[in-house]
Amino acid sequence: MLICPQCKFENPNSNKFCQSCGTSLTHKVCPECSTDDVPVNALRCHNCGTECGTVFWAIIAKETTGEGLGVQRDEGDMGVEGDEGAISCSSPLSPSSQIALGSYLDSQERYQLLDILPAQTETATITDVGVRVLDCQPYQISPIEAILASQESDLITPSVEASGIPRLAKLYIALQSQDRRGIPPIHDAWQQGDMQVVIIEDRSHWQPLLDLWQEETTSSLKILHWCYEMTQLWALLEPVNCRQSLLDLSNLRLDEDQTLALQRLYVESSNSQPATESSEDAEAQTSAIPEQVLTIQALGRVWQALFRQSQRTQFGSVVQMLGDLELGKIETLAQLRSRLEKISVELEALGTATLPPIKEKNTAVPTIPESDEPEDIISKADDMPTVVLAMQLSSLEDAGRTDVGRQRHHNEDYFGIETKIHKLELPKSRVLQAHGLYILCDGMGGHAGGEIASELAVNTLREYFQEHWIANQLPTEDSIREAVYLANEAIYKLNQQDARSGVGRMGTTLVMLLIQDTQAAVAHVGDSRLYRVTRKRGLEQITVDHEVGQREITRGVEASIAYARPDAYQLTQALGPRDENSINPDVGFFEINEDTLLLLASDGLSDNDLLETHWQSHLEPLLSSGVNLERGVTGLIDLANQHNGHDNITGILIRAKVRPNLES
Repeated sequence: MLICPQCKFENPNSNKFCQSCGTSLTHKVCPECSTDDVPVNALRCHNCGTECGTVFWAIIAKETTGEGLGVQRDEGDMGVEGDEGAISCSSPLSPSSQIALGSYLDSQERYQLLDILPAQTETATITDVGVRVLDCQPYQISPIEAILASQESDLITPSVEASGIPRLAKLYIALQSQDRRGIPPIHDAWQQGDMQVVIIEDRSHWQPLLDLWQEETTSSLKILHWCYEMTQLWALLEPVNCRQSLLDLSNLRLDEDQTLALQRLYVESSNSQPATESSEDAEAQTSAIPEQVLTIQALGRVWQALFRQSQRTQFGSVVQMLGDLELGKIETLAQLRSRLEKISVELEALGTATLPPIKEKNTAVPTIPESDEPEDIISKADDMPTVVLAMQLSSLEDAGRTDVGRQRHHNEDYFGIETKIHKLELPKSRVLQAHGLYILCDGMGGHAGGEIASELAVNTLREYFQEHWIANQLPTEDSIREAVYLANEAIYKLNQQDARSGVGRMGTTLVMLLIQDTQAAVAHVGDSRLYRVTRKRGLEQITVDHEVGQREITRGVEASIAYARPDAYQLTQALGPRDENSINPDVGFFEINEDTLLLLASDGLSDNDLLETHWQSHLEPLLSSGVNLERGVTGLIDLANQHNGHDNITGILIRAKVRPNLES
């Protein structure tokens, strides 16, 4: 089955073009030079040489019988256990398992080797290797992807158990279900004799944590934030015995937003402990970690190794914390998090990004009250604070587009985008202040009616906020309501002047978003919507439609009955047809405290649950800074024309990226 990259339609393997939208299934467009005949199985564009192939990271591991994973054999625990085979750190890869550069890992000739596998030597045996591979069939859905897409309740179903998914793959599947970006998503996996092959996202090119840790411009607050993120990952990895993944410095990476992430998973063995350093320090560091059950002391030693290798000075409170960790005075993650939070508060109170050096050897640190860790760490992880520091805006991008659709002859939708961004960047600080006004209106009243109403509403609102938006301060609810009432009055007066009546009276819906730094406000009238997409919560509809069906639901009527009415989709309020006494705009406020994608949509884009069905393919990828928003909004318009098309289609995308506020 070939999945169309454009519309996600499932095509037979023999198709060369998508039978739904016509997109090529054998060639693609180069993102650099726009050449449109690059074979999908090519690593580089033949025209400009840009690497545009679909590259993954392959883990090849020897499997033997035994308890090498160190995971209890309980079939009910996350579906990870239950296989007879386990990965053993003492079983080397055999010479016959070596694969030549350019050959394929699988019999279907899908995954082509891009790196040379390390060779065995007399002094070192290789038990587990990671290499880059090119996916030569990128539109072919893998069995693992099919499983993940179909699972709604149980992590591993009986049929999946019977298919013999490699045990290492089940760890990725289990952790992926927790929706944690720190863990690389799994793409494919299979058993090949006594070898396990797991295909995951390639993070080998991501920036190593150590590189940024040793930068002089990296503040102590930022380092504290990374330490806190490590405690979050520790809590996630502990139930599946993968804490070792945090103890290899080369495995600690940063994504595009400088958020901590792992390149891959490492499973704890019962008779060995990981080295946190390479080269000449490796032996000393390994011996510093006793061969016993891992505790959070190991995290302290990782932090010490990072400070040592980066030659970065440790400051008073941090020295005290690391000392208390080593002495066992900090015993639980809750205590460690409390200490990190306390230090960050101290830094913010000092108004500087660095702490003063320790003055005395025995500087007193207030005792942190003990608190028990939750028994089920994964299930309780969301109850923990997600950040230590306040967040600030790091970038604000937007794109908008409107389209007449496939059935209408004129476009009654209208939108407006107005932003002001002030950036101050110095060697050791960066401040971004931004405010954005985003307005979308869906007019009604026929040609030269709806078009006038929607444009008049947008311009009235723009003019109001040009005069009344106080610098660096989000408008109040009263101010926002006043603006909406003025827009309503402008259209209402025009209706009265032209003596329009009944269905001839023009009007418009409204959805409006106002952003000031990390604060946001939304106002709406009618059925144009605001959606929010975050990595933690997925897709959320922020506004509630002003229509008869929704009104009946709020009165307690079941949705199936409410929307069975013939007038279920009739608007209960709109701008223009009546005076301000007949409208009551909904106004709400929220904070942007994580990377967020916001979408203003007319009903031509949101009808028939289009966004709810396709958000993972057409919205979620847009959270990444590397994805072009203009292309994203164009893709949404094309999607709506394919599945809806009965109405005008308008969308405004806003991507807000945030980072810890290191200058507070």
